Amino acid sequence: MTHPDLTRRTLLTAAAATIIGFNTTTRTWATTNTPTPPGHIAPLPPLQGTLTTNPTTTTAHAHDFGRLTTTTPYAVLNPAGPHDIANIINYARHNGLKVAMNGQSGTGNDLESHSNYGQAGAAGGISINARALNRIHTITPTNATVDAGVTWAQLTDAALAQNLTPPCLTDYLHLSIGGTISIGGIGSTVHKHGLQADTVESIEIVTGTGRILTATPTRNPDLFHTALAGAGQVGIITRATVKLIPAPTRALVLTLTYNDQHTFLTDQQTILNDGRFPSQVGEILIQPNGQPPRYKIEAVAHYNTTPPNPQTLLTGLNPTTTETNDTTYRDYTYRADTFADTIKNLGYWNAPKPWLSLFLPATTTPTFLNQALPHITPDEIGAGLLLCYPFHTNKLTHPLAITPGEPTTYLFDFLAFPHPNTNPQPALTRNRTLYNTATQLGAKRYLVGAIPNMTQTDWQNHYGPHWTTLTNAKNTYDPTHTLTPGQNIFP
Repeated sequence: MTHPDLTRRTLLTAAAATIIGFNTTTRTWATTNTPTPPGHIAPLPPLQGTLTTNPTTTTAHAHDFGRLTTTTPYAVLNPAGPHDIANIINYARHNGLKVAMNGQSGTGNDLESHSNYGQAGAAGGISINARALNRIHTITPTNATVDAGVTWAQLTDAALAQNLTPPCLTDYLHLSIGGTISIGGIGSTVHKHGLQADTVESIEIVTGTGRILTATPTRNPDLFHTALAGAGQVGIITRATVKLIPAPTRALVLTLTYNDQHTFLTDQQTILNDGRFPSQVGEILIQPNGQPPRYKIEAVAHYNTTPPNPQTLLTGLNPTTTETNDTTYRDYTYRADTFADTIKNLGYWNAPKPWLSLFLPATTTPTFLNQALPHITPDEIGAGLLLCYPFHTNKLTHPLAITPGEPTTYLFDFLAFPHPNTNPQPALTRNRTLYNTATQLGAKRYLVGAIPNMTQTDWQNHYGPHWTTLTNAKNTYDPTHTLTPGQNIFP
């Protein structure tokens, strides 16, 4: 007679066996083709999707984009919907297991979590493949409702087909929507629209207590505001409704270069304050042989038929050189694809990438840069980028998107692609040193980076008065600390 709890279970392709359940006595998993040691077996709940321990699948969920850690889950869930996730979370919390959503985003065969330091890992637990939730449900003139595993690239193309666009896009579009809104999601229009999390109107979320809830600014508002930019600590987002705006057809890209930091920062502040460009990114160009850095602003004006006058756009700015390029809006939004293809072809994509992302107070940004830049070499950046640009903190609407306590902050985004076969440990030590320096100057971290040895005191200092907000939400919505252990916020 077939056990009723096994009727919808998947055969494991690697072991040709079915998962029977978790042995709560030995803390091991039991399958139909392995001897079962004495103890209590907690049978798995019914699932419409599949649960597998196929080594190829678990290995694919063990590493992430940063390639700095390995967190191999025992099993991977391909959910048919939120009820599968709720069943697995309930099962996990009753049996002392951990669960994390894994974006598995990217292109082609390069699907992986785009975390940098094991943040989406669930070592020895259950990883949920977000890619299984990949449907765009509706697109209206003002918003789109999508599953969490849909990428921003998929949504952008679907929206552009109706002359619409998400207002805030990451530089690299092949990231899951659920993943980026869970940590914030920053891009070149942050100064105008905030983070991607700030463009979310509602979410469907499975909490750490296994409840499937809808959250909006007025319905379960505490859950809404702690799930968005909350690092996956209160629930797993399964669906989101995000804003859309009319899409321009063209992008006039002005590349401004600078020989000195002061003029670079001054012009960035001017652009920020008068809002003349809907999109802007700043970059620091580290020079070889100890030469002073150079600086670059990429400022973009959008239009439909008549391009704006570049000279008018440059009024009051003082770049050393200026270049202008006119392109389609879509080509500009996909600009990182060419960079990614080059990185892949050169062998950098699968190498360790010790990224560091910080939010610097505007008043201490020059001090931090003067202390940090002399110690950063071209080899440390490798084929990567060092971004630096400002935005107003009042554009961020969710309390757990932590920024310095000033009206203006700078993103300092050290997107290192070190040369293949480079030992990443010195870079991780450097990241910790730069983090310590930055926090002494009032900075906060953006949660995608690789900073080793974060302690409870570090996290409490990071969240400041919002530590209570986070811990209260954690105790309410994930009291057994089942979800997203890779962030290492809670023991």
